[in-house]
Amino acid sequence: MIDKTSLWIVIVLLGLGSFGLRFVFTGLIGDRPLPAWLLRHLRYTAVAVLPGLVAPLVVWPAATGGTLDAPRMAAALVTLIAGYLLRNVIVAILLGAVTLYGGLALMGQM
Repeated sequence: MIDKTSLWIVIVLLGLGSFGLRFVFTGLIGDRPLPAWLLRHLRYTAVAVLPGLVAPLVVWPAATGGTLDAPRMAAALVTLIAGYLLRNVIVAILLGAVTLYGGLALMGQM
């Protein structure tokens, strides 16, 4: 366990760091146009972050004790294929959700 003083120091420092990162974009350069090269790179932020958030939930799901299972892998595969072919994020997510819950229901895990 961490003592309360260390915990609050960590919380305050993380809060200051988070505020500092946001302030750089909104406070310092918020009213100026960004260069084209930076805007081009910022377009890929979601594409870079989303797989990092989703991959652990597919590969090491807490619901199965960290082991791979077919419904989650199938849902991830359906979502990837639907997103690639249809170019529609909402439809891809919905198809992946239907696949996941359908697979869990078929395997008796719901």
